[in-house]
Amino acid sequence: MIVTHNSAENRFELTIDGHLAELDYTMMGDIIIFTHTGVPPEIREHRPGVKLVETGLAYARENGLLVRSKCWFVTKYLRQHPEVQDLLSAA
Repeated sequence: MIVTHNSAENRFELTIDGHLAELDYTMMGDIIIFTHTGVPPEIREHRPGVKLVETGLAYARENGLLVRSKCWFVTKYLRQHPEVQDLLSAA
């Protein structure tokens, strides 16, 4: 699965079998706020949401950004992966 960063739309995207999955975000200074993960039911078995979140977090790390989540899926991922806790914004 190849994730692309669509900066014009403020989202990370990947397509499987013609179905688009996305991780939307907004920026607030040096904080990236993940707002929504959208995965069509037809491709959920491939777990594209995990790949999108991992890519979004890698982007944050590579660009010196802190992370906030307003998306239940991203929040769940963050809670389950202590290795990314250093990315979390204090607010």
